[in-house]
Amino acid sequence: MPAKKSSLSHISKPASSMVIPTQLLGDVRTLITSARETVSRGVNAALVLLYWKVGGRIRLDVLKEKRAGYGDRIVSALATQLEADFGRSFAERNLRRMIQFSEVFPDPQIVSALTTQLNWTHFVDLLPLNKPHQRDFYAEMCRVERWSTRTLREKINGMLYERTALSKKPEKLIKKELADLREQDCLTPDLVFRAPYLLDFLGLKDTYSEKDLESAILRDLESFLVELGSDFAFVARQKRIVVDGDDFYLDLLFYHRSLRRLVVIDLKLGKFAPADVGQMEFYMRWLKKHEMRPGEAEPLGLILCAEKSDERIEVFELATRGIRVAEYLTALPPKKLMEQKLHRAVQLAQQRLETNAPPGQKAAAAPTITPKPPPGVPTHQQGQFLAFIREYMMRNHAGVAPTHAAFQKFFNLTPPSVNSMLIRLEQHGFIQRIPGQARAIELTLSPELIPPLERPFKR
Repeated sequence: MPAKKSSLSHISKPASSMVIPTQLLGDVRTLITSARETVSRGVNAALVLLYWKVGGRIRLDVLKEKRAGYGDRIVSALATQLEADFGRSFAERNLRRMIQFSEVFPDPQIVSALTTQLNWTHFVDLLPLNKPHQRDFYAEMCRVERWSTRTLREKINGMLYERTALSKKPEKLIKKELADLREQDCLTPDLVFRAPYLLDFLGLKDTYSEKDLESAILRDLESFLVELGSDFAFVARQKRIVVDGDDFYLDLLFYHRSLRRLVVIDLKLGKFAPADVGQMEFYMRWLKKHEMRPGEAEPLGLILCAEKSDERIEVFELATRGIRVAEYLTALPPKKLMEQKLHRAVQLAQQRLETNAPPGQKAAAAPTITPKPPPGVPTHQQGQFLAFIREYMMRNHAGVAPTHAAFQKFFNLTPPSVNSMLIRLEQHGFIQRIPGQARAIELTLSPELIPPLERPFKR
């Protein structure tokens, strides 16, 4: 008797063996990934706004009470209860960050816009920056260029803001450009270009030629593009230009997507020379005539040299001609020395701009010339002023500098004497102040050079 066929023979093959259409699988995966990212962004935005609201609510209650020590006690007690109820995210340290967050970012609309790209860790990295324009610059660039928290830290540690042309402008112009960036995502050359450029990753030592420098850049192009900025795209090396039968070669050609402009980079081993300007203008005009496409703005030029001269650059008025000059560093100096140098460059540039302001605009008063001590070494009286500032800021949770009244009371000085001392400290590069903002002082002198406070501290 013939065997019966198994009743299971009609069952289809296992699903794992089915051939899935590639397009279907790709589309479904995209839908799932996109939905997850949308949910993640929504959760992140809600969490950051929650922290902002919590910080603002606590701050409102603390500020309402004027009793000494009340704020510290209530924050500690509240943190203990919240941590028990909701976990370590609401520990005292984080609670104080939330309070500071609501203080340094008071506008809810700005916070809401930033949360589209920044998470809580981004904001935590921004909070220690005590200069408002510096903090706003990093926040908005982080949003526009979608930096990771690691990239943000690298940009801050590399002093990107201080190396931009924006930082060297008067406060009113800085504020305007940052507002345009916030409201219109409008990048300008002053936000894009920087000085100096840090090219230590090239590994160049001792003597090298322009060809060696160019080859090193191309060999490590990815790192060079990171230093230039996220929107730069490489176009050509040694681009050939033919004029009247003669050949000319521009070193490096890039394109900036947001600016929609070609950018010529000319490499120089020595000090910036007047002849470099003519050569750059020649390249830019040729590109404008032969390479510029509809919808693009005119090409820009960047002269990268081993040493620049601010006086020569000022004479040429290069910024109005679309040309920038910047030093490059193949070996990094000590960070503290770099900070002092950049802070001083910012001060001098702002003074020059304000002094040369057009009629009708307020010009800065000529700086007072005073005898200078040896570089980096404060006098005894200056050292005590610096020690008082440090002690005062250490005892203040928000890191706020002393008022003029505090200086007067502690040192028994008149208001003009206090103001004169602060001016001298700033001129020597021991402190940095933000014009028009009271109690905005930053110590720029190396901590080991600040002596201990000789008299008992009293607030």
